[in-house]
Amino acid sequence: MMSRQAFLCSLGSLYLSLLFIFLLMDVYARPANNSALKEKPADSKDENEILPPDHLNGVKMEMDGHLNKEFHQEVFLGKEMEEFEEDSEPRKNRKKLMVIFSKVDVNNDKKIGAKEMQRWIMEKTDEHFQEAVEENKMHFRAVDPDGDGHVSWDEYKIKFLASKGFNEKEIAEKIKKNEELKIDEETQEVLDNLKDRWYQADNPPPDLLLNEEEFLSFLHPEHSRGMLKFMVKEIIRDLDQDGDKKLTLSEFISLPVGTVENQQAQDIDDDWVKDRKKEFEEVIDANHDGIVTMEELEEYMDPMNEYNALNEAKQMIAVADENQNHHLELEEILKYSEYFTGSKLMDYARNVHEEF
Repeated sequence: MMSRQAFLCSLGSLYLSLLFIFLLMDVYARPANNSALKEKPADSKDENEILPPDHLNGVKMEMDGHLNKEFHQEVFLGKEMEEFEEDSEPRKNRKKLMVIFSKVDVNNDKKIGAKEMQRWIMEKTDEHFQEAVEENKMHFRAVDPDGDGHVSWDEYKIKFLASKGFNEKEIAEKIKKNEELKIDEETQEVLDNLKDRWYQADNPPPDLLLNEEEFLSFLHPEHSRGMLKFMVKEIIRDLDQDGDKKLTLSEFISLPVGTVENQQAQDIDDDWVKDRKKEFEEVIDANHDGIVTMEELEEYMDPMNEYNALNEAKQMIAVADENQNHHLELEEILKYSEYFTGSKLMDYARNVHEEF
């Protein structure tokens, strides 16, 4: 005969089992979305394959007008940037940085000059370009289902909505029949912006079809002079408060970063304004007249501008040039490793001579 304690334990186990089954039934019974066209949440990887990236490697300003905080690291490390992020062991990072130093120092005089750094920046920027080209080939195949080498706006629109969780077959059928799509306001706004960008990437004569090269311009506007102009217009449109298609310092630093609720948030805002003010006055405003034109912003944004690369090289050297000889020695780069690589190295001086 079962004891009272055993019976209570058995009853408790049964209760927990029934409760677990009930919760499962409740989860699976809930509708995923109110839209009849929605099928399942999009896989982020699939979505990223066809959406233009928010961040462009080697470009000084983001698409939304914010400064690229990792620009110096991107043009100094190139594809090796991920290795420094993944491997935080100081000794290994120190050795990697020493190898990079030796590659930049092409004349082997144990110091890096502005021309050497300029050459390196251009090389690393081109490295990012080639990476984007290779990725574009894969992405283009994903949106060119019939493999004819051209993608229409409707073909892209179907793939985009499918990546957002809509039923691809139903969307395709409705577009074919020119029926209204039930799309939420946020998704529709994204689509409208993408359509404008699609038309800009369509080189003359316009046929509303993008080939692989035009699709690269659509995803990576930094690869096309025309798309670079379009990106600059979008940034100025977002920041320009008086509609004169130019930017004053006050307009450039007025982009909000969030509501200031405490002193820590205030400090973040102050640092943000300080960084933008310095970039505006010392770099973007080329003639120092207090106004940034579209032409000036376009030159600033162009990642393959050799003059910009030389200026950037001089700025990067100035940051760590402690002995003021206008060159960088290995010890200086190791000491300022966080600026160049995002990785802070400890005891850099003690190991430099014995390892290099």
